[in-house]
Amino acid sequence: MRDDQPIIYLNNAATTWPKPPEVIAAVTTALAAPVFGSGRTAGTQGEDYPTLAREALACLFHAGPPEHYIFTLNATDSLNLLIHGFLAAHPGPCHVLTTALDHNSVLRPLHELEHEGRISLTVLPFEEDGFVSPAAVRAVIRPETGLMVMAHGSNVLGTVQDVGAIGEILHEHGIYFIVDGAQTAGHIPVDLGALPVDAYVFTGHKGLFGISGTGGFYIRDPEAVAPVRVGGTGTDSFSLLQPREMPERFEAGTPNHPGLAALAAGVEFVRSVGTDAIAEKAERQTALIIRELKEEPNILVYTERPALPIVSFSIREMDDDDLGFVLARAYGVVGRPGLHCAPLVHRAIDDGKGCVRLSLSWFTTDEECRTAARAIREVARHADRQVDSA
Repeated sequence: MRDDQPIIYLNNAATTWPKPPEVIAAVTTALAAPVFGSGRTAGTQGEDYPTLAREALACLFHAGPPEHYIFTLNATDSLNLLIHGFLAAHPGPCHVLTTALDHNSVLRPLHELEHEGRISLTVLPFEEDGFVSPAAVRAVIRPETGLMVMAHGSNVLGTVQDVGAIGEILHEHGIYFIVDGAQTAGHIPVDLGALPVDAYVFTGHKGLFGISGTGGFYIRDPEAVAPVRVGGTGTDSFSLLQPREMPERFEAGTPNHPGLAALAAGVEFVRSVGTDAIAEKAERQTALIIRELKEEPNILVYTERPALPIVSFSIREMDDDDLGFVLARAYGVVGRPGLHCAPLVHRAIDDGKGCVRLSLSWFTTDEECRTAARAIREVARHADRQVDSA
């Protein structure tokens, strides 16, 4: 890539860029002022960023109270806390369900627990259209099934699962339901007041336009999950046990104030634009790219109608790493090649070879979509010469 060549950034499913100006301003303001964290200073001036972020999330997801939004390092951290905390609160044999669509942030904690002999695990396959059937979930439930953890949206295929129907089935059997919303939060409307989920995980640096190192989860009934990370909270300091009040039940240590300032500003930006508008634009732009790519027979697109702004594809007889390299180096198109931390998806769709993923955000323009599609088509037409020329 030439130093003066503009980039077309299409790796937003990993981390969104650019950030809204409001987010950058919020971080700058937070860093420029002293921290007046509750219980940790005699000062009372300044913004209470954790509270601002909780209130913004409660409005975005239509569920409260705000104290039930817990902040962590990221979605992976949240999933680990919830999975281990649920098992700590429910000792004994536990059969757990997940899906082949899931990210390693779900698969690895569960497979480690299975390897340790602490759980039995069933991984449900997905159908050719990229969905897990609610009927398939019902069919694998056992008397000892106590937990299901699954992705709301696939970070490879862009499909969004019917967690409403699945949640109803699980709750009929008293099964706790954790949903990984890392790819859906901020991209599509999510009404946690209506969805039958027990915990919903989000991350700050993707569709909520925050910065890295922020994330969290919403939990409906805090008593269902034991705290597994404990320490200072700035409250009830004479007690040598972790407070059981929310949010201190699950939050220990000094919070990431600049990160939570960014998260609050990012969520407010999403609310100001509207998730309906964000989803509509994403659907139109992904359709634009897919329509262009399908004009070239040498390009294989893995989902033709994704519900999320994700287009995963490969060029026949071309390695995905080479393809990603050529697109970035010769055309300035920055996507993501590889397995996307979702090995079971790739085992099913491309025999584990991997593919290239383009992922859009609200700031992606139609012209960027067209330019990227033209570049991919050009590479596909001359695939045998592209690696050497780059």
